[in-house]
Amino acid sequence: MAISRLQKVQLRELWAHEAHGFTKWLAENIDFLGEALNLELTLIEREAAAGPFTADILAEDSDGNYVIIENQLEQTDHDHLGKLITYLSNLEAKKAVWITRAPRPEHEKAIHWLNEVIPADTAFYLIKLEAYRIDQSAPAPLLSIVAGPSTESKRVGIQKKELAERHILRLEFWKGLLERAKTIAPSLANRTPSKDNWISVGAGKSGFSYSYVIRMEDAHIELYIDVGEADRNKQLFDTLATNKDDIQRAFGKPLEWQRLDEKRGCRIRHVFSSSGLSNQERWPELQQHMLETMVSFQRVFREELNKLR
Repeated sequence: MAISRLQKVQLRELWAHEAHGFTKWLAENIDFLGEALNLELTLIEREAAAGPFTADILAEDSDGNYVIIENQLEQTDHDHLGKLITYLSNLEAKKAVWITRAPRPEHEKAIHWLNEVIPADTAFYLIKLEAYRIDQSAPAPLLSIVAGPSTESKRVGIQKKELAERHILRLEFWKGLLERAKTIAPSLANRTPSKDNWISVGAGKSGFSYSYVIRMEDAHIELYIDVGEADRNKQLFDTLATNKDDIQRAFGKPLEWQRLDEKRGCRIRHVFSSSGLSNQERWPELQQHMLETMVSFQRVFREELNKLR
């Protein structure tokens, strides 16, 4: 059996002009692109108007959704990426396809990112265009997906959106707590709210800090121990724990004593299990409770920390 080699053909040998050559050919052979994308595509028009701009090709998929196609026989550039987004939004399309001879890694990453953050029913594709022949055969175009939507990208996108929403909620929660702290815990009131799930203040002894922690379904206040050495942290924790019963009695509320042997630091905390970040209507009550309880918590441990060497 005779075996031949694929011979790469320069795209400009097939289509000297992008608009009058390749775009015209693709519009007449839209099924080539449909096979690459695993979509049924029907041509609507070339040079579809989007305000004063025009998309190379406007097509329709089997669900009746618009698909815009932007062609580039050269290396990808920012101009075409901007066009892709402009046409997608102005033509109210659900899919945007960018066909290019040479996709830059930066633009490939941009397409992956867009597929993570856009709505689940919208998609961007970056397609690499090549052409080959075997011996003296007619040249054949090859369209390969470089970047496109996937189940993983949508999952990552959902996670990012959820994380961003939590960041906004945390910021608002800490704003409320810090405002209340002006009258209950003035030393905390000059702190800046953040998107983190904790805010901490020094305990007056190096390596010790008090923290407020908010989570989706609960919250807690804690004394955290970390002087920089795991063994020393455990020694300090054990010293405090020898007086556990008296500390519990003085505080008057349940405490969790977490030695955290698998970690460097140690923690002693009180948990508010009745509400958290997701219970927005109960934030004022929780913020007030956390601040008032921390005042008592600090008073009890201040004396204990002063005993430590």
